[in-house]
Amino acid sequence: PVQTGQKAELDESKCTHCQKCKNICRFGAIQWDEKKNQPIFNRMICEGCWACKLICPEQAIHMVDVENGRIGNAQTKYNFPIVTGQLKMGETGSGKIVLFIKTRAEKIAHKEEIDIMLVDSAAGIGCPVIASINGSDFVLAVTEPTPSALSDLKKGLQVVEHFQIPYGLIINKHDINPDFTKEIEKFAKENNIPIIGKVPYDKEFVTALVNLTPAVEWNKKFKPIFEEMLENLEKMIK
Repeated sequence: PVQTGQKAELDESKCTHCQKCKNICRFGAIQWDEKKNQPIFNRMICEGCWACKLICPEQAIHMVDVENGRIGNAQTKYNFPIVTGQLKMGETGSGKIVLFIKTRAEKIAHKEEIDIMLVDSAAGIGCPVIASINGSDFVLAVTEPTPSALSDLKKGLQVVEHFQIPYGLIINKHDINPDFTKEIEKFAKENNIPIIGKVPYDKEFVTALVNLTPAVEWNKKFKPIFEEMLENLEKMIK
């Protein structure tokens, strides 16, 4: 179990029914029970921001630690360990959860004398992303040939550059919009960003995913694509 957040709870004996907590909650997590004349806290919506606790004149509200999710590890049939995390329903992602996952992965890597650890980051530039790339030796940025994806890529690379981590680029589904793929390639060239590889759009990727099988094993036609990317990546890291 992982505990990275808090939720509000009410001490009914102290509540004087002023409704200040309900009025200040911008997330709509506090409703009012007209029969009991007291607030009802919805844990699914509560963000644990402390606003209700701070405004309560009677100190009737306190914050309690909650279980946000779970992390676990297993040995894959491909002879390498994997560490994963799963959030509970309604819980938001947190950089702390990523940190817990990476810490466990590092312990396993040290114990089993594993030299390389791959971290699959969330999209965007939020706390989980920062926690994912922090301490990395190299970042693989994955984008798609759409204006929104390019915009997100630029923001993401600013974060990577802040940590002064070398990086390369992979263009996913490069053939769905060849013209915009050229725009991304132009951006990469102008900014000296190495393109590690390009992956075509293919429904077989989805089929492989549904069958819980790596794409390169599901269909051998994908193998050269990823072998080329691996070779390019090895050249950069060396």
